[in-house]
Amino acid sequence: MSEEIINPAVENAEEIEEQVVVKPANKKSNASIPNDQFDWDAFENDGFDAAEKAANEESYSKSLSRINENEVVEGTVVAINKREVIVNIGYKSEGVISINEFRYNPDLAVGDTVEVYVENAEDKKGQLILSHKRARAVKSWDRVNEAFEKDEIVKGYIKCRTKGGMIVDVFGIEAFLPGSQIDVKPIRDYDVYVNKTMEFKIVKINQEFRNVVVSHKALIEAEIEAQKADIIAKLEKGQVLEGTVKNITSYGVFVDLGGVDGLIHITDLSWGRISHPEEVVSLDQKINVVILDFDDTKKRIALGLKQLTPHPWDALDQNIKVGDIVKGKVVVIADYGAFVEVQPGVEGLIHVSEMSWSLHLRSAQDFLKVGDEVEAVVLTLDREERKMSLGIKQLKPDPWATITEKYPINSKHTATVRNFTNFGVFVELEEGVDGLVHISDLSWTKKIKHPSEFTSIGEPLEVVVLEVDQENRRLSLGHKQLEENPWNEYENTYSVGSIHEGTVTALVDKGATITLAEGVTGFCSNRNLVKEDGTPAKEGEKLPFKVTEFNKGSKKITLSHTRTYEETRREEAKKEAREKESEANSTQKVVRKLKDNLEKTTLGDISDLADLKSRLEAEEKAGK
Repeated sequence: MSEEIINPAVENAEEIEEQVVVKPANKKSNASIPNDQFDWDAFENDGFDAAEKAANEESYSKSLSRINENEVVEGTVVAINKREVIVNIGYKSEGVISINEFRYNPDLAVGDTVEVYVENAEDKKGQLILSHKRARAVKSWDRVNEAFEKDEIVKGYIKCRTKGGMIVDVFGIEAFLPGSQIDVKPIRDYDVYVNKTMEFKIVKINQEFRNVVVSHKALIEAEIEAQKADIIAKLEKGQVLEGTVKNITSYGVFVDLGGVDGLIHITDLSWGRISHPEEVVSLDQKINVVILDFDDTKKRIALGLKQLTPHPWDALDQNIKVGDIVKGKVVVIADYGAFVEVQPGVEGLIHVSEMSWSLHLRSAQDFLKVGDEVEAVVLTLDREERKMSLGIKQLKPDPWATITEKYPINSKHTATVRNFTNFGVFVELEEGVDGLVHISDLSWTKKIKHPSEFTSIGEPLEVVVLEVDQENRRLSLGHKQLEENPWNEYENTYSVGSIHEGTVTALVDKGATITLAEGVTGFCSNRNLVKEDGTPAKEGEKLPFKVTEFNKGSKKITLSHTRTYEETRREEAKKEAREKESEANSTQKVVRKLKDNLEKTTLGDISDLADLKSRLEAEEKAGK
């Protein structure tokens, strides 16, 4: 009885269509042969002789592919399941590869040819170990450069998000996809693209750092540009089209017109003022727009939305005229004025000078704020230029119309200090009525270099009306005139030659300011400040001063300290001289008397008289 034996070595070889059937030479069962007579060589050769076995081995070897480990070969996908891909490379066994290595290619199908890397021809279990990922990595850089040079379209798997874009697997290399290169329209949600496979063009390669930049937008731009050219060629100014709001910015709205974008500037969204386009439109909203202008070369299209409705000025009440009172809402505030919306799209300007009768230059924010409801008087109205100026101060009577009645000359009032200048103080008597107090009219006695030395801004100040100029809206005011002129009395008190006690209050280059009683000040030069001991007077010292000059008109008093003691010295010297002169005269009288009696004296008397005469003459010389 014959027995068929299937060679296990060819069990998995698809190329061998027929298996070799061997027949033992001895038909008898081997079990009937004693152990010592068993032909072990025949058993090891499976019943073949040496020549037949060699021929079979050669035939089997020719049916198999020759592979080397660590090389890249091509294989055919023979099966795919949820976890693995089975690849046949013509070897005695097939390789199993994880399906994750093919996630960049979701269209993989049985029969596709793929490149694989032979990691191990046969592991401990006799399994062929392959890797598609490593095969791609080995040839990836060359393939990336080739695709870049040939401007080829490649497939890539979007792995994850990163700052500014996405990471894409291309030929096993991680490439960067900028957010701006994902699509021609702005992308609001990047996450929807993760784990997707898309087509790309390689747009940039950094050979040094092996960085690759890809773009999906570049694939569709050419097609879109052709669409744009076709659409723009059909455009006409004034044409009304339907579009979809694609993007909203602070300066306007981008509208998709079906392959080409146009911009509605914020000023063309509404006839009224708006702070942001979101007040008028929303994303993905379908709206009708009118073409205002377009540029064939730059592919720019200017659109308008408000132009689809009549201009508000055309609907303005024809009965409104200059002098009428209108109501409105403050929509914009600037330093120079406020814009008031009388009706949607119709605005008038209230200049800051028309907000108050006051002449002080102030900001419009001091009077109004955005959102205020106000009444105003129409000052000018130009319907052709669509301009209107308004005023609110005109709602109150002009205080200068009755200025002479309310503020007659010599009348006294309390004002508020508003501003300083080098020459005086501006004060406000009431809103719209200002006056100037000249620096010379602040005090009768004090020498004021700047008004800030006398008062402060915001402080009340008593004033007297000195002069009224109704035509030029000017008031001259005084403060010192509230009191009698003390210089009339000072003329008698501080007469030239009189001596008064004073305090050195300020030292200057040429002298010092001396404060006398009642706050009166005078000036003393440096040479007149020297004290009796020869030292100069110091600030804060109290000394006697003599008035050397008094000028009522210029309110000037000149003083001297040195004269207070120099003149005393001179008086004492004169007195002593007079006394000596009197003594000399008495001596001369005695001498003359003796001369008269000379003839009557004796010789001895003459000798005595001669001595007396010599002594008197010596005393006289000494006295002189």
